[in-house]
Amino acid sequence: MRLLLVEDDLALGRALQSVLHNDGHDVTWVRLGSDCARLLDERRHDALLLDLGLPDGDGVALLRRLRAAGHVLPAVLITARDSLQDRLDGFDGGADDYLIKPFDIPELLARLRAVVRRAGGAQADALWQVGDLAIDARTMSATCRGAPVNLSRTEFALLHALVRNPDRIVTRTELEQGVLPYSEGQTLDVHISNLRKKIGDGYIRTVRGVGYMVRHDGGR
Repeated sequence: MRLLLVEDDLALGRALQSVLHNDGHDVTWVRLGSDCARLLDERRHDALLLDLGLPDGDGVALLRRLRAAGHVLPAVLITARDSLQDRLDGFDGGADDYLIKPFDIPELLARLRAVVRRAGGAQADALWQVGDLAIDARTMSATCRGAPVNLSRTEFALLHALVRNPDRIVTRTELEQGVLPYSEGQTLDVHISNLRKKIGDGYIRTVRGVGYMVRHDGGR
């Protein structure tokens, strides 16, 4: 994979670049958010590894700008910020995964493979609609009552899994294994919460202790 690593810590940046190179990846390492934006405009990358505390700004704010500019590559946030609100802010800002420092390298590599795999696999089906909510897997885009909805790749994959199974409960296990294979704790709930904020509360129904479902008519 061609990876863009944005990490201002010299020791960690060098170590990650070396490990990722040794795993067979083409890695570009920069320490500033401004360099990240410039490189994404100049060259295609398969995934972004992004630290949050950068010398020239906040990583989540940078990611929001990248998403608004049309950059849809999978993004994994790597940070020491470990509160639920930090994770919510990261996912809501467009992150596909969130890895808390310190982390094990095998887990980082596995999560990278997973987000890139999801990015490709989410396009297996084409057009789906429930009520006023429509998604297009070919462009990984969604609209609600005709208005575009800005979703991260993970949010899109979760919504896709629910919409293509209307009127059926999709269990937590199915969603976690199929979309979030390396997630822990409240990760699924965080993503569902973000989805509801973006598309409205009425579409995704919680079946307590089991999973989630959407109705073919949108349930509104």
